[in-house]
Amino acid sequence: MENFYELIKSRRSMRKFTDKELTQEEVVSLLKAALISPTSKRTNAWQFIVVDNKETLAQLAHCKEHSASFIANATLAIVVTADPLASDVWIEDASIASIMIQLQAEDLGLGSCWVQVRERFTAQGEPANDYVHSVLDIPLQLQVLSIIAIGHKGMERKPFNEDNLQWEKIHINKYGGQ
Repeated sequence: MENFYELIKSRRSMRKFTDKELTQEEVVSLLKAALISPTSKRTNAWQFIVVDNKETLAQLAHCKEHSASFIANATLAIVVTADPLASDVWIEDASIASIMIQLQAEDLGLGSCWVQVRERFTAQGEPANDYVHSVLDIPLQLQVLSIIAIGHKGMERKPFNEDNLQWEKIHINKYGGQ
């Protein structure tokens, strides 16, 4: 990484992937990023399920009614789960881990896209969390926050345009402060 700001400006959601496999080193780097992500009181309430089986990826692509079909074409998916009994801020901790995985993917030149699972539903109305649990045999106490689809980029996306920064959303000292 040459510059963190350039990295975060370049990281864009990628829903198209090539067929090229990830190297073992790339996968290990992604998992290290997840495992060193900060957690409240170092509870490490999260756990990660790495999926590279094409049939399982195809099943996971049906975890939501909309916006998950591209999982089937990803090379890898990392299912981010956490134990709510181990930490009252499991959602925040699992969210941080999810974005750390995505930033590491971008740093490796890979594409990724976050698929929200928590509080979402399949086309049949089943909670997405329950569906993913059944596909992956996840223990009941773990909750699924997200699935991060990863692969080699199947298209180019322009970096975020700084002209679109919403400076009006920044407040100094108090809301609406000057």
